[in-house]
Amino acid sequence: MRTTQIPGTELKPSAICLGTGGMGSSIERDSAFAMLDAFLAQGGNFLDTAKVYADWLPIERSSSEKTIGRWMKARRNRSHVIVGTKGAHPDLATMHIPRLSPQEIAADVAASLEHLQTDYIDLYWLHRDDPARPVGEIIEALNAHTQAGRLRYIGCSNWRVERIRAAQEYAAVHRLQGFCGDQMLWSLAVVNPGGLADKTLVAMDAGLHAYHQASGMAAIPYSSQANGLFNKMAAGKLAEMPPQYRLAENEKRMARIRRLAADSGLTVTQVSLGYLMAQPFTTIPIVGCRNMEQLTDSLSAGEVALTPEQVRFLETGLD
Repeated sequence: MRTTQIPGTELKPSAICLGTGGMGSSIERDSAFAMLDAFLAQGGNFLDTAKVYADWLPIERSSSEKTIGRWMKARRNRSHVIVGTKGAHPDLATMHIPRLSPQEIAADVAASLEHLQTDYIDLYWLHRDDPARPVGEIIEALNAHTQAGRLRYIGCSNWRVERIRAAQEYAAVHRLQGFCGDQMLWSLAVVNPGGLADKTLVAMDAGLHAYHQASGMAAIPYSSQANGLFNKMAAGKLAEMPPQYRLAENEKRMARIRRLAADSGLTVTQVSLGYLMAQPFTTIPIVGCRNMEQLTDSLSAGEVALTPEQVRFLETGLD
């Protein structure tokens, strides 16, 4: 798998990032270790996790982070892995109450370092925003940790474009480190925000896309395969389509995927992930795989390079 570079950083991650949300919970330890080993063996080096994964289950807290920490310790490979984790997520019982005070950020950073059994995190994402809190306070709090060596780089997840812009402007004026990347809900599928059960999620839209293109900020989208939408459609499993993707436009996009796949010899997965990797700014899709078969399928897209014309065809149907 090829590598890329996140602008403004020394990070050279693999073209595809492995999401590890189920590792240690729905994916038991031995299977998780095997998938992580296979990811590295195929050229992957970029992992995505979060302190809150999978705290909604009645199991060990922060099971994903802890599983990665145990794996890195067992394999002695910390220096070969780019670890991205997320903190400052609201308590699951009170999702309407943000947790972005300097004290809450500090507590989450300390907990993640302990879980991951490391003294630094390569890329630390704020899992949610608090629009009522000044961006300057947030950037200052994060920079205290970068300056202490606990965090190498910082990013945001589920932030609106106006807040990202304000944070970046504050960082530039005060000569502080700003966000090097942004995580959002994004795939080749069109999403209906009204169909999302979690209203704190932020999907890619025209304004956010334009900001990324103008600024060059990296995008690291989650749900990059729309919960397997197009593979389910290709298999005729229409009843399994998530409600947020049940749109006529996605049926049209499925038809375009079929045509492009037939013309190019690519698979549905390769077209879907290739669409993201062919954007006019650095885009590294996060793939959430439940087993080795899905991992192999997703990583097969690691060398795919669609043309701008193919991207336009997938979006509009225009050749």
